[in-house]
Parts: sequence; structure tokens; C-alpha cells
Amino acid sequence: MSASVSDNMAASTSHIHVETRHVVPVDHSLPSLAVQVTRLVDSYMLWVGMTAEAAEDIESAPMQGYLAHDWACAMPARTSNPNIPPAATALFRSSGSDAALPMAQRLARRFGKQIFLSIDVSPSFNPMGQGSKLLLAIEKAVVDTLKEMEQPPHTSASS
Repeated sequence: MSASVSDNMAASTSHIHVETRHVVPVDHSLPSLAVQVTRLVDSYMLWVGMTAEAAEDIESAPMQGYLAHDWACAMPARTSNPNIPPAATALFRSSGSDAALPMAQRLARRFGKQIFLSIDVSPSFNPMGQGSKLLLAIEKAVVDTLKEMEQPPHTSASS
């Protein structure tokens, strides 16, 4: 999976950090994805959608998509007991879209943060048998992006 990154950070002291990535799935039969992450204090707002935008124009992809196509929120459990699922709710769903809720729960459990997740996928992918492959590619793109964002900033060693 290859990704290019566009960073829209207004100031280095800001607590809100927005990053948009262009992700090309390993399976080239799937469309390219745009992943926009708004990082807040202990939470992530994610929008993921299919895109025809070139990597250098990826910032415009979220504005051409729909935030509320399949949108959910999940909160990690306060305890480390893996048997307690993260609390979650669908914020908005359209018919035939139910991927954001369980994916948001998995992400909240994995990263221990509140997750707002919006998945904007064309319904035409489900009848073609590509829906589950596309959802796996979306989850992989989100996990890879968040794992990278969770890494501490690189510090250069002074000579």
C-alpha cells in the first residue's frame, strides 16, 4: 500500500492536527482511497472514501465526498478487560451501509481513543463482490495511518 501525505497544521502548538492521505490499495482492482484524519486530544475524526483525485490533489477529496454516508462514534472501555466492548453508536447510516460502527469499535479498542469514523463508499462495490475487499483495504489504511500518527516525533541527534 503506498500513501502520500498532505499536512494542514496551522501552528506547531495547535491541538488540532489535520492530515489527508492518498492510499493505493495493494489489490489494484480496488479504487484509490483518501483518508483524512483530524487528531484532537485523545480522539480521532476520520473520513475515508474512494477517490479519483491524484495524490498531489488529495486535499480536495473529502470536500467531494459525504461525511454522513456511514458515520459512527466509539469510545474505548475504561477498563482493560477485553471482554467489555467499546461503547458505540451510529451517528448516521444510509441503507446498506453498516461498516463504520464495528470498525470504529475495533479502532477504539486498538488505539484506546474516541473514534469518529465516516466511511464514504459507493454502494456499487457491494453487488460486484468487491465490498468486503474494499472494507478490509479501508481498515488497513486507517490502522496504518493511525499507527504512524501514534509514533513519537523523530528527534535528530545533536553532534
